Amino acid sequence: MHYLMFYDLTPDYLERRGAYRVEHLALARAAAERGELVLGGALADPADQAILLFKADSPAVAEAFAQADPYVKEGLVKQWRVRPWTTVIGDLAEHPIPA
Repeated sequence: MHYLMFYDLTPDYLERRGAYRVEHLALARAAAERGELVLGGALADPADQAILLFKADSPAVAEAFAQADPYVKEGLVKQWRVRPWTTVIGDLAEHPIPA
């Protein structure tokens, strides 16, 4: 199943992230290597949110990521939430609809 995690970022996120970026990216790369994190990144203009796409059996994988993320722990993320996403179109769709 796919899960989208939404981060609501603080207004000073871009200025503050440098101190935690190496640790955050290491966490993300490890999740990607395990096949859990498919895509992730901040939205641009403005950089007020980030979206991460997880592939897992439950939302617990994404929730554990957020709880371990230094961006969350250090207050760069005001709020986060995980939503199941029923993907139906595209090569990576979990529930493809036949043509």
